[in-house]
Amino acid sequence: MSLPASPLRVAAAQCPAAPGDVQRNLQTHLRFVHAAARLGVQVLLFPELSLMGYEPDLLAAHVMDPSHPALQALQQAARDHRMALVVGGPAAPLAAGAHPAIGAWMLEADGRVALYRKRHLHTSEECFASPGADDALVLPLAGEPVGLAVCADLTHAAHAQAARAAGATLYAAGALISANGYPAESALLQGYARDHGMAVLLANYSGPSGGYVSAGRSAFWAPGGRCVAAAPDDAPGVVWAQRSSQDEWTGGVLGVALSA
Repeated sequence: MSLPASPLRVAAAQCPAAPGDVQRNLQTHLRFVHAAARLGVQVLLFPELSLMGYEPDLLAAHVMDPSHPALQALQQAARDHRMALVVGGPAAPLAAGAHPAIGAWMLEADGRVALYRKRHLHTSEECFASPGADDALVLPLAGEPVGLAVCADLTHAAHAQAARAAGATLYAAGALISANGYPAESALLQGYARDHGMAVLLANYSGPSGGYVSAGRSAFWAPGGRCVAAAPDDAPGVVWAQRSSQDEWTGGVLGVALSA
């Protein structure tokens, strides 16, 4: 007999980023953490390279490790709000002398830090970044088995399949998806929710980054493929979804004001 579902609230931070300005972007992240905390969010996902913007040519100048001041500040925020965070930032490569990796840093409320390196790179990224080695990395965030994806990962069906096979019940993708790419890529994500019976969360950018104009429209699909919540455009906001103890999902969108 299956165990009852536990209540869970997850969210995507649809945030903008200033090119290469980690300190400014950190303050934006903290605003989103505070907004999510008011909603009782337990897992908050940010877009690809959220701490520096999608600027592949700046990767080498902003390589992070767990002692980086921005990650330390976000770790404290995770602890203060009892919230697991997934934030985007460059990381050291697997091989000495290689390009940096495009990282998704997982910061747990209990102080644990983990790193997922983007497995599948766009051709345009290969002269700035090196790929990770994990076909799937599934870790418990707020007690939920979460499989991480970064942008191009989600276009490889085997990546989502591997995450599900490794036990993921939530597939969380931080990305920068343009208006042209959104219909096809959101359909893929919805298909993973439908075909693999796992929840799917997308955190897309608000506004432009790296010469691309984001579609926004961050979203959450429940297991089975139903879209529970989606941002209507690219305005800054938190897209959240909640699972009840009866395994039912509800959700919504909360706008986030970034002006002082």
